[in-house]
Amino acid sequence: MNRNRQLPFLEKRNYVRRRAEDAARLLPFLGGILLLLPILRNPIATPEHETGAGVLYVFAVWVMLIVIAARISFALSDRQTDEKGRKPHEKEHE
Repeated sequence: MNRNRQLPFLEKRNYVRRRAEDAARLLPFLGGILLLLPILRNPIATPEHETGAGVLYVFAVWVMLIVIAARISFALSDRQTDEKGRKPHEKEHE
């Protein structure tokens, strides 16, 4: 491999925005998998019912997904600017 080869430059703002968009696209799948895990475990292996633990797990995953979605949303909305550096809701006064 040639070590003198230059890597393509990606502006940090664009890179962070693209990674946040990727995370936003993957979050529903991650949430679905995490919420299905209690259903997939073998309930016959445990003699007593663990309803309380299951409910706490579901609510913990739910809160975690809300926090992650809020952080991704903030990252995406904070970085939305056009080529002149204005936010989308700022109108140009001519």
